[in-house]
Amino acid sequence: MGDTIVTPLGPEELQADSFLSRALGIFISPGPTFESIVRRPDFLAPLITSIVAAIALTEVMMYKIGMERIVRQSMELGGSASKMSAEQMQQAVHQGATWGTIIARVASVVGPPIYLLIIAAVGLFIANTIFGGATNFKVSFSVICYANLVGLVGAVLGLVVILFGDPDQFNPQDFIPSNLGFFLNIRETPKFLYTIASSFDIFTTWILVLASLGLSIATARKVRAVPIFLTYLGMWVIWVLVKAGFGMLTG
Repeated sequence: MGDTIVTPLGPEELQADSFLSRALGIFISPGPTFESIVRRPDFLAPLITSIVAAIALTEVMMYKIGMERIVRQSMELGGSASKMSAEQMQQAVHQGATWGTIIARVASVVGPPIYLLIIAAVGLFIANTIFGGATNFKVSFSVICYANLVGLVGAVLGLVVILFGDPDQFNPQDFIPSNLGFFLNIRETPKFLYTIASSFDIFTTWILVLASLGLSIATARKVRAVPIFLTYLGMWVIWVLVKAGFGMLTG
C-alpha cells in the first residue's frame, strides 16, 4: 500500500525524448517538442552542442581571418587607429591579437553557458514572479538551451561568410547577415543607429519566441506565450537602447 506505480515510457515517447528528435522538433514542431522537454528536462546535450558550435566558429574565424586582422579592423572601425603612429598601431595589434586569441577561445567555451543561464533566469523571473507561473530552473534552462539550437543556422551562415567572403572586408562586430546592421556601412552610419540596427537580430527574436512558447508550456499554459515574449522583448529593447546610448557617449 502507498507504493507509487510508475508506468514506463513507450518506444514512441522514448524516441520523442531523444536529443536528435528534440533538436529537429525545435524547427518543425516546437509545441510537442517543448512538452517532451518539460516532461523530461535535459540541458546537457543542447548546451554542449552550442559550445561546440561557438568553438568551431571561433577557430575557423581565427584560421581564415586571423586575430591580428580582426584586431586591426576593430581598431580602425572604432577610430583608435587614427590616433596612433604606424609603429604604435603594429604594437597594439600584436598585443591585442595575443590577448584576443586567449579571450576568444575562453569566451567560446564559457560564453554560451553564461548567456543561456542569464536568459533562463530572466525567463523564470518573467514566468514565475511577474505572471505567477510555477516552474523550476532546470525546466527553464532546458527550454532555453533547446530554443538556442536555432542559432546553429546562424553559425552555419557565419562559417559561410568567413570561408567564402573577403577577409579584408570582414566586419568582426557584425559578420552574420541576420540583421540590418550587416547591410549598413559601419563607417558612414551614425553609431547609435548602427547599434540599434545590428541589435535586432532574426535569430535572437526566433530564440525568444521559442523560449516564450516553451516557458508557457512549462507553466501548463497558465501563462500565455505572448505576454512572456513581449516582456522579454521590452527588456531587450531597454538593453539595446542603453548599449546604444553608452556607445554614443563613449564613441
